[in-house]
Amino acid sequence: MLARPRAREVSARRFLQLAVVSLGSLYVVVTTGAVVRLTASGLGCDNWPRCGDKPFPEKGGHAFIEFGNRVVALAAIVLTLVTWLVSRRVRGLPVPVRWIAFGAFFGSIAQIPLGGLTVIFELNPWLVMSHFLLALAVIAAAVAVVVEASGHLVGRSAPFGPAWIRAYALVGVAACAALVVTGAIATGSGPHSGGQDIPRLGIDVADAVYVHVRATSVFGVTLLLIGWYLWRRRRELPAIAVAGLVLLGVLGAQMIVGEVQYRSALPWWLVLVHVSLAAAIWVLTIGIVHALWRPPALDFGRQ
Repeated sequence: MLARPRAREVSARRFLQLAVVSLGSLYVVVTTGAVVRLTASGLGCDNWPRCGDKPFPEKGGHAFIEFGNRVVALAAIVLTLVTWLVSRRVRGLPVPVRWIAFGAFFGSIAQIPLGGLTVIFELNPWLVMSHFLLALAVIAAAVAVVVEASGHLVGRSAPFGPAWIRAYALVGVAACAALVVTGAIATGSGPHSGGQDIPRLGIDVADAVYVHVRATSVFGVTLLLIGWYLWRRRRELPAIAVAGLVLLGVLGAQMIVGEVQYRSALPWWLVLVHVSLAAAIWVLTIGIVHALWRPPALDFGRQ
């Protein structure tokens, strides 16, 4: 009678739903963070964690934009925490998946002191860039949790195709990482610092864009080769093949937006579209490559 009650188990379907919602919240954090920066609202709440003399903004558009991002980030932290805690109650879920879920939560928590330092040091461009890149690392962990949750629900097949295509896909992840890092450097060299009279990285924006464009080209070529192989095998993995087509389309749109924004003096709303598309490219890339290594059985037509 004095035995400790057993924790209630959570179904694999419910865990997958929660993982998807958590991933969506993290994507919203990235986009709202970009709004803060691009509208020069980075110091809208000049104190941290308070907003001025109060814990919430009293007036001012910049303050509300900055405070709104903090609220969204707090919601994402709660969701990643719940996802991790729930992962501990899903029967048969591999232990590494629980650690990845914890990593997403821990990375979200790490954004709090990093964001505070970013405000305290008045939007130092290196801290702002680190804030963005950490957000993408957390998103990568959340994508992995979604793919693993899908496989746990429907079953899992053996890794797809020969080892070389999966290894080459990892090269695609590295190329995508280079794309987003060089893009962050280009943004950190441009006019959108997040506030007024904030120093930049000290790199000429034209030089930063030059490197970023070539990183995009490398990723594009890698994606074309992987996409061609996946399309040839589309009957074996239709969902991954379709995701590859979507990724190719998003990359094409990203290249068009990037060219237009550069030639039109980087209007903030167009840069926001560019950042949002970059985050989508990162999500799709991580999801596709992870699924190649650990594919859900449903994608192969058998459970």
